[in-house]
Amino acid sequence: MKWIVGLGNPGSEYAKTRHNVGFMALDRLADRHGIAINQAKSKSLIGEGHIDGVKVVLIKPMTYMNLSGEAVRGYMDYYKVALEDMIVVYDDMDTETGKIRLRYQGSAGGHNGIKSIIQHTGTQTFDRIRMGISRPAPGYAIVDYVLSPFAKKEKELLDEMIENACNAMEYSLKHTFEQTMAKFNG
Repeated sequence: MKWIVGLGNPGSEYAKTRHNVGFMALDRLADRHGIAINQAKSKSLIGEGHIDGVKVVLIKPMTYMNLSGEAVRGYMDYYKVALEDMIVVYDDMDTETGKIRLRYQGSAGGHNGIKSIIQHTGTQTFDRIRMGISRPAPGYAIVDYVLSPFAKKEKELLDEMIENACNAMEYSLKHTFEQTMAKFNG
């Protein structure tokens, strides 16, 4: 079984913001495979199903970004799942909008959701799909930037990035993360 955690903030006011691309990618993956993410468990909304014959659990923490680790830890402890089977999908300012970067370890890089997961799991080693949102223009407050929607001119890049993230998630179910990184970190 694989469990995929998409990071974001709950609530309609955050739905289309840069900080919510993790939720957007999970929603798209769920749509592709007819999985409903609607069960409230472990401080999250969860959807269970099968993708290419592999059991998957799609998890959207409802703790707000900065406390994402609470939901991850709660799910791990309750269901006794292995961290090696988790993939976290989230926004990354150090990656250009429209691009994805896969990593299997590293620091939080200033991302509070990842910082929380590292705190609650006690490790920086877990699979990640970073979805690019680029950095804001100088003088633009980071918090305002990540909580703002994508510009109209970015819609095509956003859609392509979500598709690529979904393709990477699907590929990772039947391949090692190293193979997935080699294919998608082009």
